[in-house]
Formats: sequence, C-alpha cells, structure tokens
Amino acid sequence: MFSFTEKIIIRGGGDLATGVAQKFFRAGFPVAILETHTPTAIRRSVSLCEAAYDGFACVDDLKCRKVADTDKMESCWQDGIIPLLVDPTGESIRTIRPAAVIDAIIAKRCLGTNRAMADITIALGPGFRAGEDVDIVIETMRGHDLGRLIFSGSAMPNTGIPGEVGGQSARRVLHAPVSGIVVHKRHIGDVVGSGDVLLTIGGMAVNAPFGGLLRGLIREGIEVPQGMKVADVDPRTDVNWRAISDKARCLGGAALEAYFFLKQNGENR
Repeated sequence: MFSFTEKIIIRGGGDLATGVAQKFFRAGFPVAILETHTPTAIRRSVSLCEAAYDGFACVDDLKCRKVADTDKMESCWQDGIIPLLVDPTGESIRTIRPAAVIDAIIAKRCLGTNRAMADITIALGPGFRAGEDVDIVIETMRGHDLGRLIFSGSAMPNTGIPGEVGGQSARRVLHAPVSGIVVHKRHIGDVVGSGDVLLTIGGMAVNAPFGGLLRGLIREGIEVPQGMKVADVDPRTDVNWRAISDKARCLGGAALEAYFFLKQNGENR
C-alpha cells in the first residue's frame, strides 16, 4: 500500500492538518493523526478530526478511523486508512517512533511539540522558532509568503484578522458572543443571507454578517467559551465546501517539501 515505511505523525486534524495528511498519504507515507477529546474545527466537512466524535471520517480521497491505542494503527494502514488517536499531549509518539512529527494544531502557540519527538519536526504557523522548537516552521499567513519554509526564526505573528477572501476579512469569521452550548440553525453548505441566524450559543443568536456560503460551523452540542471561533461565512457562494481548500493544499505541499528537504540535507541540528 505505502511506498515508504517512515511513519508520519500529525498533531491536529482540522482543515489545514487534513491538507497536510493528504499530501503525505498520497506520497505513500503511513500517516496518523493525534487529536484532543473534543476537537473544535469549524470547517468540519473537510476535517478528519470529526472521526474523534463519529469514529470515522472521509474527506476527498482520505478515510480516517478512530483507534483506541497505537496497536490498532497498523491494521488501519494495511486498509489504506488514516488512524486517529485521542492523545492531546503526544504521549504515544514515544511508542510509535515516527520519522517526523508535524504540528498542525494551528493554536498560534506551542503545545509541547519539540525536536526530541522525532528526527524531523515541522510546525505550521506562529508560536514556534525554527531551529529551536522544531526544525522547520511553515508560514500560514495568506499572501506572497504562504507556504514558505522558515529555517531560522518564526512565522508572522498572529494578527487575529483572517486573510481576505472574496473581499471580506475579519467579518467572515464569527466568534461566540457568550459562553454556552451550541445549537445549529443552519448547516454547512447552506447559502445564507445577511442577518440570518446561523446558530445560537447559550440561547443567544449568532447572525450572518453578509450573504454568502456557510463554510464553517462548530459542532453542535458542545460548550464553547466566549470569544471562540464558531462559524465562517464565505462571500463566494460557488466555493466547493466539500473539498480541501487551496490554503490547506499549499501548506500540505510545503510540509512535504520540508520533510524531503530535511531527509536530503540532514537534520542539521
């Protein structure tokens, strides 16, 4: 099934991490995802982390199965399936002994990923220092440098403002106005109008800021804190919300490039 025997561990299973998983999987690597008990991805239709809730997830040509422990990973790889293990701290990495650990949590800070975890360590976005925390950092900010490999220093600081898409930036991402339980009023993939109620949190409505496609919606039934990202409206109504995004594919390709660069040139630690 696989061209390579080197195992690749990806910390995080959101939409960008899923783009990384696809590139390595298609290249012939056995890939495994480590996630939290309750992932909070909003672009759930393109996030393999949904397997943490449902036991199984499919995105594009990828299939992902939740496993109880590392012993079950081998059978997944034999079936051409990506295993997902709930392991927020990465304790299983010592048992798996992967060739590379890729931090794609996109937490904007380091949640424990370090160079002792594997011969090759790669991280996406701000919060990491290349050459210190990990071997290579990948720029995640939209623009000319998106996907650039950083060999020394850090990615651009988190501005808190999403990149512009279809003429919209900060307004397209919605945050919880209060803490509370999420109740859906619309579904991912719906075309919505300005002011439409998309979901409620603790009984308080969250409305669409403009007309467009509801591309992201946090999972129903979970409790979220005030200020958490809960929805994403894309002004482009013709975007394929079922497919891995251009940004995720770019970052996935950059991570694959980083891996082969380090393999070819040595870790240079």
